[in-house]
Amino acid sequence: MNDARMRGGRRLSVWLITILMALLPGLAAAAAVPVERFFQRPAIEQLKLSPSGRQLAFTTSVKRERVGLVVMNLDGDRSLRWVAAFEDGDIGRFQWVNDERLVFSAIDYQEGSGEDYEYAPGLYSVKSDGTEFRQLVYRRYTAAAIDTHIRDNTLPWNHQLLQVLPGQGDEVIVGKWLIGRGEVTGVEPLWLNTATGRTRRIDLADTPRHARQWWFDPQGVPRALVALRDNRASILWNGRDGGGWRTLAEAAPDELPFTPEAVDGKGELYLLRRHGAGQWTALGRYDLAAGRPAATNLVEAPGFDVSPDLVFDSTGQRLLGVHLETDAHTTVWYDPALRALQAKIDALLPDWSNHLSCARCERDDRVVLVHSRSASDPGRVWLWRPDQEGRNALQLMQVAQPDVPLAQMADKGFERIRTRDGREMPLWVTRPVGLPAKARPPAVVLVHGGPWVRGGHWAWDPMVQFLASRGYVVIEPEFRGSAGYGLVHERAGDRQWGRAMQDDLADALRYVQSKGIAGERACIMGASYGGYATLMGLVSQPELWSCGIQWVGVADMELFLKGSWLVRDDISSQGRSVSLPKRVARLPEDAAMVEAIDPVRQAARIKAPLLMAYGTEDQRVPIAHGERMRDALRRAGREPEWVVYPGEAHGWRTEKNQIDFARRVEAFLAKHLPASGP
Repeated sequence: MNDARMRGGRRLSVWLITILMALLPGLAAAAAVPVERFFQRPAIEQLKLSPSGRQLAFTTSVKRERVGLVVMNLDGDRSLRWVAAFEDGDIGRFQWVNDERLVFSAIDYQEGSGEDYEYAPGLYSVKSDGTEFRQLVYRRYTAAAIDTHIRDNTLPWNHQLLQVLPGQGDEVIVGKWLIGRGEVTGVEPLWLNTATGRTRRIDLADTPRHARQWWFDPQGVPRALVALRDNRASILWNGRDGGGWRTLAEAAPDELPFTPEAVDGKGELYLLRRHGAGQWTALGRYDLAAGRPAATNLVEAPGFDVSPDLVFDSTGQRLLGVHLETDAHTTVWYDPALRALQAKIDALLPDWSNHLSCARCERDDRVVLVHSRSASDPGRVWLWRPDQEGRNALQLMQVAQPDVPLAQMADKGFERIRTRDGREMPLWVTRPVGLPAKARPPAVVLVHGGPWVRGGHWAWDPMVQFLASRGYVVIEPEFRGSAGYGLVHERAGDRQWGRAMQDDLADALRYVQSKGIAGERACIMGASYGGYATLMGLVSQPELWSCGIQWVGVADMELFLKGSWLVRDDISSQGRSVSLPKRVARLPEDAAMVEAIDPVRQAARIKAPLLMAYGTEDQRVPIAHGERMRDALRRAGREPEWVVYPGEAHGWRTEKNQIDFARRVEAFLAKHLPASGP
């Protein structure tokens, strides 16, 4: 961040509450919601309580062009203070180190996402009163003058925050990336003093240099790690008996019987492992005496993978609860008081999924932030704390998108349907607001990227809401290959690119049409893998689709599977030698299959209108994919609409590009899939 200057210690002239209440949305207007409302950055972004609960920190761009860090005193006069702000950049993620100091990274929201390939996030610290700003880690790849707060002990760019532990003063744990042949070969942890910038070693005797992930107990002792070498993964444990590291499991990376999740102050190892017919992930413990995972799981949700967020008491000794996501966010509380509080808040806020985060969680004078989410509301944050009379009060602190008219936002439904071969497939459907009961509007099938991720969530999604506001039914299939619904469902997508995975998308559309929810006209749309599926949908199922929209999509399968010295991408050597052959296809053995599922080589079969968009700096799916697809379509006489965003990578970061792309999508759909008419 060139010539960045920090400003700290200046009080804001208005209270946060006053700002937010003034911005609350009024009644919905009759006209279509402007595109900008969906894709503008929220006025307030992250909010986090200090460990004592006496202060609240948040990032905001209110009254500034850049996102800065503000601290609010929750005691006394509720004063607000800017503690960190760059003139030519934005505050990224932040955490409280203790009640007096915070650490944060830097980002530039006014530059495209391709910037991430040129800059590491860096690390900075500042006191909660805005004093003692210090740069701890370079933001660039090299120690250049672009960082203007460099000191002799500022760490190189290849250090990143690993963990902030309770009760460790000003120290945090950072990891040093070990680089070999352009790839990360290991991560070496060390203590970093956020006040002085000094580091000290962590005892890593007998530790393999190829350790990639680390888990520490609350005292900062490394207890568990995952190491990766020669396409073999090992889970190691460092017990309290002084016996050093021992191996708990070893297998191919995607065949480990469990993975570590957390270590508490009593030396308990929490883990994720598979269970049940669908091989869903569950949270459990490792029985160190028996040398295997404990027989009984702590949290499981058949039908969904548990991807938990564990909540411990302030000392890290006792597990208070587990946040997780099924069809919506939920929490399993072990602490009776927090369980009762969750029930009380859910009764007060019944239309939301309410996520509680707290300071002094185990005490009666706890301070709680309530993050409320729903599919039709961008979200809001409330403060719950005892007032002077000892009564609990729920106070609104943040409205994520105050300009969004909630009355015009659509809800999202979740169900499971059967595919043509009898498999169960999760499905999300969003219907436009205010439709007559018998209306059958056109549909957009929105295909998620990955593909080995979960696509849909019961949460406000700007693109989904934007499409629904324009009169389209939005269908989001969790096709085979999607993560989040058990290993059986995910592995069913192996070697099914362009084949059964494509059939699932068609089955989802036909199901929604058969229920009278959507009409006969539809477009297919998606990014990354979703972009690939869009192209293959137009190739293999032309009767279904009136048009297609794809951005940053895989198009040349040979380039994807083999790579090229002419085209730079970020797929690792392990990905190309192990993962892609197993999950997609192997060349040259599968040459015939690859040709059949290759959009570039099948371009002449595409007849429907197509919108394509790429970023110039994308290394996940380089723009060469799009250029080769565009040229193949031109040769076939099927000129696509073509958009390139300079500086962007695998998705659009800048607000202006997000808005521009949405407007292009709106115009394209209005032309080829009008929401009204025959």
